[in-house]
Amino acid sequence: MSGIVGHTMYAVLAGMATRHRKLPIAPLIYRHSPSYLCGAYLGCDIQTMPEAVCVDTGLHVGYGTAPLQHSPLTGGAVRPWSLEFAGKSFRPRDIHSLFYGRSHLVFGWTSAEREQTVPWDHLPDYCTAVVQDAVEMFGPGQRQLAYLFGWMAHIVSDSLIKSVQPGIDLNLLDGKYTPKNRPVQDLFSFHEIGVKELHLNWAALLGELAETPIEPIQLHYMRAAKPRGELAAHFSNAWSPQLAPLLTVVLKENRRYQAIRNPRLLKRYALKKTGRRWDCSEELSQQAGGLSYSEMVELAEQADFRHAMWQMGEAIVTLFEQVIERTPPLQMLGSESSPTWSDITSRWQKHD
Repeated sequence: MSGIVGHTMYAVLAGMATRHRKLPIAPLIYRHSPSYLCGAYLGCDIQTMPEAVCVDTGLHVGYGTAPLQHSPLTGGAVRPWSLEFAGKSFRPRDIHSLFYGRSHLVFGWTSAEREQTVPWDHLPDYCTAVVQDAVEMFGPGQRQLAYLFGWMAHIVSDSLIKSVQPGIDLNLLDGKYTPKNRPVQDLFSFHEIGVKELHLNWAALLGELAETPIEPIQLHYMRAAKPRGELAAHFSNAWSPQLAPLLTVVLKENRRYQAIRNPRLLKRYALKKTGRRWDCSEELSQQAGGLSYSEMVELAEQADFRHAMWQMGEAIVTLFEQVIERTPPLQMLGSESSPTWSDITSRWQKHD
């Protein structure tokens, strides 16, 4: 999908599955939903930054690592954007090469660092070590735990939708995850599932996501910090504390630029009504091979896209369960339920 639409949807569905299975982390996920959803996107995709600068307006445009020939704002010229830090310039591709594998763990490393890949069957152990360190070394707050489970949702969903791991049955238009079918996935997820079925307020979700604070635990799970705790004890490789200052600046840039992207994305995915028919933008239609919005919906229905999304939610919550099974402090989170308003009413109202 587009990135943020897909990963937000995956995390929302996993959250629903978490509540359905009555997992003890469900309350904290919903209590700290913006951090959970931010972890599900910016917790991994550190390349969320401009690709270029629009020469006509001076505004930042594009998305890091995706080539851009013309300004999407004016159609005019663009010049490359770089992140300036400590007297050096970093293009988005440089940031991607330095950090992408560190957040995605099971794929995405550069060829020179391929040996750092975490095997899929070691992923629950890695995530458990991070959660244990969060509880024991990063304070008692639950917001960071919500962020961590969002990060886990991203790793699983990216691995499945990009066929790094099996588990998703989807043949939509020309495959599972292709440039041509991504507009179909995005638009169907945004409108047919998100708005019509789940009643999501996308503007609020994306806005709150971009406003969440940086969680120090992210530098730890990306091993761009001093090695310590359970994670260092069980995964002693790939620690690069010298990267911490740069990564901190990158995470700030991710949030700054996502706030700029949000209104552009909402405009990009908006539908317009022509008579009795709803149409998507001409740009998205062309990317999907000239399909109209109604044809995209029909194709998604034929491909049983909802079933693939259900599979995604199930796969993510399976990892959640594996981490909870290994982490006793998480098992205690839901041990005592708070009284409901009905309970309070029966106890506190006046009785004759």
